[in-house]
Amino acid sequence: MTDAIRYEKGQDQIVVLTLDLPGQSANTMNAVYREAMAATVARLEEEKDHIAGVVITSAKKTFFAGGDLNELIAVDKAGAKAFYDGVRVLKAQLRRLEALGRPVVAAINGAALGGGWEICLACHYRIALDEPSVQLGLPEVTLGLLPGGGGVVRMVRLLGLEKALPYLLEGKKVRPQQALQAGLIHGLATDRDAMLAQARAWILANPEARQPWDNKGYQIPGGTPSHPKVAQMLAIAPSILRSKTQGCFPAPEKILCAAVEGAQVDVDTAHLIETRYFTELVTGQVAKNMIGTFWFQLNDINAGRSRPAGIAPYVTRKLGVLGAGMMGAGIAYVSACAGIDVVLKDINLAAAERGKAHATALLDKKLGRGQVSAEQRESILARIFPTQDDSDLAGCDLIIEAVFEDRELKAKVSAAAQRVVGADAVIASNTSTLPITGLATAVPDPAKFIGLHFFSPVDKMALVEIIKGAHTSDETLARGFDFVLQIKKTPIVVNDSRGFFTSRVFATFTNEGIAMLGEGVAAPLIETEARKAGMPVGPLAVSDEVSLSLMSHIRQQTAKDLQAEGQAVQAHPATAVIERLVNEFKRLGKAAGGGFYEYPSGGQKYLWPELKQRFERPEQRISAQDVRDRLLFIQAVETVRCVEEGVLMSTADANVGSIFGIGFAAWSGGALQFINQYGLNDFIARARYLAEQYGERFTPPALLLQKAARGESFV
Repeated sequence: MTDAIRYEKGQDQIVVLTLDLPGQSANTMNAVYREAMAATVARLEEEKDHIAGVVITSAKKTFFAGGDLNELIAVDKAGAKAFYDGVRVLKAQLRRLEALGRPVVAAINGAALGGGWEICLACHYRIALDEPSVQLGLPEVTLGLLPGGGGVVRMVRLLGLEKALPYLLEGKKVRPQQALQAGLIHGLATDRDAMLAQARAWILANPEARQPWDNKGYQIPGGTPSHPKVAQMLAIAPSILRSKTQGCFPAPEKILCAAVEGAQVDVDTAHLIETRYFTELVTGQVAKNMIGTFWFQLNDINAGRSRPAGIAPYVTRKLGVLGAGMMGAGIAYVSACAGIDVVLKDINLAAAERGKAHATALLDKKLGRGQVSAEQRESILARIFPTQDDSDLAGCDLIIEAVFEDRELKAKVSAAAQRVVGADAVIASNTSTLPITGLATAVPDPAKFIGLHFFSPVDKMALVEIIKGAHTSDETLARGFDFVLQIKKTPIVVNDSRGFFTSRVFATFTNEGIAMLGEGVAAPLIETEARKAGMPVGPLAVSDEVSLSLMSHIRQQTAKDLQAEGQAVQAHPATAVIERLVNEFKRLGKAAGGGFYEYPSGGQKYLWPELKQRFERPEQRISAQDVRDRLLFIQAVETVRCVEEGVLMSTADANVGSIFGIGFAAWSGGALQFINQYGLNDFIARARYLAEQYGERFTPPALLLQKAARGESFV
């Protein structure tokens, strides 16, 4: 018997199968596993008469990680048949296991996600260790896939369509206690020995165990799709789903198809339906885009690929945050949640206390949802110390300035804090646009100065853009990187430039949408097509969130800086529209009561009706495809310019940063992967068309032309 699955039969005739793939930190459904499982199932069938039951557990820290993504990303259309056949073999093994005629128990000692949870579902009884590290669920949809190892079929039969769909469509993961309440597992254990003892006891008490769906007369909970209540839910489900995916993400739609179609047939036919849809998704481009970025590149980043080598890890103990507005308060909150002591300073104590109240409100919501205990809430809040005095910053090893985007103000507060904390502390700015090298002149040692650009709302946004100024030392960069990981965020590292990477590219998106409005394109068309392109919100809505007055202020600050440097200021066609809204119509954005949209109290926002009269020109004909392409291509072109100028140093930082920082179309795998999957030559041709029609800002950069000529892509 292979080492990958250890087969040990005890005196009680119970076989314990221990999953332990050699040379891997986690078990995956690769070729080694498939061979080992084939041999194991054959042996169980052969020795069935001398077996009381089977327990499946793992020797790894996690129970089982799921499909081998290296294999999945490599499957192309030509390999579809071989892949389909291979999946059928793998699923047949699990089907034989659940139909063995002997009780089979999953003893879940760690996270069981994706294929790992599918193995558990093929068992008759499931016990999990009651530990916070244990997560259960089917997150395949987040990588553009569906659970192809029987997950759709068994979840629907276990819970019924209505209750199974959130786990399948949203990739919802649960902790052991929630899993027990939801009926996903049958028992909890405090340690491994207790878990195995429970498993053995259940086997001996249930010698005739079968899957519920293998019992004669079994009915799916809640009913099949023809049941009136289920039929009513399914009548609206596709339109709700389409409004969320906008047709950009095939996986949720295929999951719904597999679940509904599978619920109308027998188990074995349902497995065939699932396998067909799974093969279709695996061989499709969207899954390749999403696996590449959300798995390989994201893991690469979190493993420290952009961190300077050879510098010992640094743990931040005490953080000073300057400015207790939404950003400062958010930074204080996530840092306190990560166990860091925070001094939250503002111009007066009342303002600082308001910042702490933001953290209180967030924790109260979590307490209400059962995500934190009252003790945890108290200990997190105890770590945030509001103040108006610089002297309270003494002992901080990191200072993050998060005041208004004004160079003089930032310099003043940073210098005052630095005088208190001394030479060893790192000083960081949360600016979204102002060059770090310039801001660093406020402190005596610019090597200790760095940019840490957070995104709003800080508690929800996963990304932090770390900006390396011209004089930022490697040690400072490593400390900044370690801090971002410490507060459980994803760090991307960029070199200094005006707007860095994310703000620069984000501005091209909002400006393009606003420019179209200025050309006379209907505002509803702009907003709708942005969402159909895969952007989470339209450019006009997001401009209101940022605030038109702030956009105007940043443009003026930039113009002033460029003039001081003797550089020409390029006018963007969006500028005139923004200035009209701010100066002529006094519409400054959402926070000021209205911008491109109206915000009725207690009602849904809607586009300001006067946009139609003031801007729209019915003769301005533009295709929906051109609207979508202008919004995506302008961001992709600007991203290439950031690579060309050395602002971006890796494709992973570009792709992950564009999706997590600015909401670039997730189906594409990010701004550079969008170009790869489009095809560089085709992208160049389309960009040239857009440049001819709508302005030279779409002109493909030289780097893109060179890569295309050499037959390269962005890797």
